[in-house]
Amino acid sequence: MSNRFFVIVLIIIAVIGGAVFLTKSSDQAPADSTQLSEVKTGAGTSGVTLIEYGDFQCPACGQYYPIVKQIKAKYGDQITFQFRNLPLNEIHPHAVLAARSAMAADKQGKFWEYHDLLYENQSAWTNLSDPTEVFDGYAERLNLNIDQFRTDRASDEVNNIVQADRAEAQRLGFTSTPTFVLDGQQLDPTPQSFDEFVKKIDEAIAAKQNQ
Repeated sequence: MSNRFFVIVLIIIAVIGGAVFLTKSSDQAPADSTQLSEVKTGAGTSGVTLIEYGDFQCPACGQYYPIVKQIKAKYGDQITFQFRNLPLNEIHPHAVLAARSAMAADKQGKFWEYHDLLYENQSAWTNLSDPTEVFDGYAERLNLNIDQFRTDRASDEVNNIVQADRAEAQRLGFTSTPTFVLDGQQLDPTPQSFDEFVKKIDEAIAAKQNQ
């Protein structure tokens, strides 16, 4: 047999072997377990969902916080309100730590209470060189297991959730906070008042009822 024949045979074997290797590698590759945050409140009986992509250190988010509280109080279980993390750490150096702290509180069922403390006391920690002790104090105020809280905050699981939220926001083209999404549509421009939000939400509820 010619050398050319052996070369062809070796190429075919290499191709088949490579295909088998890729197939096995694909089968054995671990699934991506990174999950977006699922912190939400309200049963959503109308089928309407309002999502806020927020940054706990963002002054604008802090200004919208009272409006968001009004929205949740007005609609209750009629809509679902969901929070996703979009820490703008390039300009807010404590935003990621705050987000991780909130998600660690969520592991003990106290996300919303911790969320509220972060926004209600934003001016008290935002200019500190290191707010870790303050954040621990909020956990203690909520009677969280502080050791578990610190462990969860430092965990890859919690960090991955925060980063997954941020990556999702970036994929959607969101670059500022707060960004609100009502039933899959970004509210752009962002409503400037509680009444403007009510108008948009009522329109979304009416549209669901007419489907």
